[in-house]
Amino acid sequence: MAAKYRRVLLKLGGESLCGPRGFGIDPRRVAEVADLMITVRNLETDIAVVLGAGNIWRGRDGQEHGMDRATADQMGMLATVMNSLALADALTRKGIETRVQTAIEMRAIAEPYIRLRAIRHLEKGRVVILGAGTGNPFFTTDTAAALRAMEIDADLLVKATKVDGVYEEDPVLNPNARRFSHLTYMEALNLRVGVMDATALTLCMDNDLPVIVLDLWQPGSLERAVRGETVGTLISR
Repeated sequence: MAAKYRRVLLKLGGESLCGPRGFGIDPRRVAEVADLMITVRNLETDIAVVLGAGNIWRGRDGQEHGMDRATADQMGMLATVMNSLALADALTRKGIETRVQTAIEMRAIAEPYIRLRAIRHLEKGRVVILGAGTGNPFFTTDTAAALRAMEIDADLLVKATKVDGVYEEDPVLNPNARRFSHLTYMEALNLRVGVMDATALTLCMDNDLPVIVLDLWQPGSLERAVRGETVGTLISR
């Protein structure tokens, strides 16, 4: 079965790159993430990636100890670049041509984010990893993912997490919580779903970009989503 979506933006939490310790970057786990992306790349679907930084730094931890919000967020942006370089290295060593672009210029280690250049890389079959969020404090990497998805004309935003969709309640606290197979944008906003912030969801709604929330580690889930099969929770019109 061929891919349904021509171009996909994959939003990964930083936790996807850490091992059993729950923090840092585990090269073995990074290699596993790269393998999952290659299965999608083999469907001839363009892939761009936005990574979080929760495995290295959480800005709210700094804020709780009196750190300035802008400074805490800037540290998080830098941490996403570290994650981006790790994933790019793993993909490159597996034979996938990859480019890292950053919203904050650091030309010695990555390209600056330029929309048309990112699109051109995708057209040439390269994976593009977009680091440093939006380049501005007070915006989450979810919002950065939604923004970049619009800019590169993606057909789908995949929010890959460690849960298999959106639930009416936290499934850890309530094992009987109902999982949704589909939600409209307004339903997701009214539910205040914890998997994606309201700014990102609103941006997707305003631009009619479908979002799929899925468990990255459920075998075949990412590939099935790109093929258009039912997996996780679809948020759309």
